[in-house]
Amino acid sequence: MDLSSANTTNVRRRAYEPNTRPRAADEQALVERAQRGERDAFEELVRVHAAGLHAVVARLCATREEAEEVTQEAFLRAWRGIRGFQGDSQLFTWLYRIGVNEAKRRIDRHARDDAETLDARSERDAADRRATPDVRAEQNDLRGALEVAVRDLPLDYRAPLILRDIEGLPTVEAAKLLDITDAAFKSRLHRARLAVREAMADHLEHRP
Repeated sequence: MDLSSANTTNVRRRAYEPNTRPRAADEQALVERAQRGERDAFEELVRVHAAGLHAVVARLCATREEAEEVTQEAFLRAWRGIRGFQGDSQLFTWLYRIGVNEAKRRIDRHARDDAETLDARSERDAADRRATPDVRAEQNDLRGALEVAVRDLPLDYRAPLILRDIEGLPTVEAAKLLDITDAAFKSRLHRARLAVREAMADHLEHRP
């Protein structure tokens, strides 16, 4: 059964409202039903996890519309692959991995230069902020400046920061989600935090 034959706009219609996560036993029962092809069981899993997944991909994608598309595509991929879910990780970790990978595909499709070094990008962005006071004016709110600082990170550094510091995932789980070692995750997270601090310091220094 292909979820694409169902009304997949339900994902968007729910507006990603937070939902209480079911008990592990209840969720496992839903997973098993979904693996047998019961669409209503999978839709219940979507209802539970849509808000969390969308929150992650929204910080990875350039626009709200793209985040919605990525979230929908992630759940479509999850439905098609649900029979292959072995339970080696928690379901939301598996879903997040699908969502992050789909976001990466979108970013690659837009030909964003994620191969650029973090140091080079930080230096260039700092120069841009100094050179364009009108842009700084648009970022005069600290929250907005922080969001910009996070979004300006290359994806390889942005994803660890979002998963650990914003979503609160444990290091081991977040590293597994990104398919990297704990050491690599900690290194990227450290550099991401430093870059954000430098961006915020620069923002404060050059506020009108």
